[in-house]
Amino acid sequence: MEYRDYYQILGVEREAAQDEIKRAYRKLARKYHPDVSKEGDAEDRFKEVSEAYEVLKDPEKRAAYDQLGKNWDSGQDFRPPPDWDQGFEFHGGGYTEADPEAFSDFFESLFGRGGFTHGGFRRGGQQFHAQGENTYARIAIDIEDSYRGSKRQITLKHSVLGADGRPVIKERKLNITIPKGVTEGQQIRLAGQGEPGIGSGKPGDLYLEIIFNPHSRFSAEGKTVYLELPVAPWEAALGSKVKVETPDGPVNLTLPPNSKSGSKLRLKGRGLPAKEPGDLYVVLDVVTPSANTEAEKAAYGAFRDAFKFDPRAGV
Repeated sequence: MEYRDYYQILGVEREAAQDEIKRAYRKLARKYHPDVSKEGDAEDRFKEVSEAYEVLKDPEKRAAYDQLGKNWDSGQDFRPPPDWDQGFEFHGGGYTEADPEAFSDFFESLFGRGGFTHGGFRRGGQQFHAQGENTYARIAIDIEDSYRGSKRQITLKHSVLGADGRPVIKERKLNITIPKGVTEGQQIRLAGQGEPGIGSGKPGDLYLEIIFNPHSRFSAEGKTVYLELPVAPWEAALGSKVKVETPDGPVNLTLPPNSKSGSKLRLKGRGLPAKEPGDLYVVLDVVTPSANTEAEKAAYGAFRDAFKFDPRAGV
């Protein structure tokens, strides 16, 4: 996937004020609009310009995009860091004037193809009322938090326009409860914690999408949890009982004889908790020790001589 420099596409500096970005977009949109332009690449250029403006006109999207840094060139191979937008609070929905189907994979990888819609508008007497917009953020937790549930304080970043027309990042802190059994990708709704309403309009809601922090041994898919367990060759070949540290505490596990790397042992109901809890699969990783001393080398030699084994037979 190619990186897109939205400032370069619109021909503005990264420090440009919002009015300058709007003027640049209008000029280029008139130049490349497919209905009037005679340029051969008008349609593609119009899509690029529309996509760039979709990000840079929005203070939240622009501030988040700026966090990726300046050290990328257009066309350069790009993969967004997994936590690039963690804790960043977005307001409103995904798309406004532009056609979402025209946006690139680069845009989709950063902002997705959807969003939360804001509340409607109404008038009561002479006063204008509007429901506050819903807001959205992503937070990372440890997989153990899902097993037990937890309370924690989070810091969310959101942006407002400064006096110079540039987005300024501000922070707010919230005390939240992580529900037991929450899965990766699930959203926690905090009623009334979104954008304030106007007049007597109700505030919007805040939606927190859960992701799990990377772990050296545990991973999850839905309610199913996978645990990678290193075992010695003799434990795998002869069978053994081993103590396994799971996210929910230690378990005594019996390895059947002649176990192989990649074998999965199922622990029913020991995945993420729920009315119908998930399962935990222990994935075996047979680890071969190094032979450094003469005694260790002799042991490997005896092991070799005891077996008629060719690992490449049939290859």
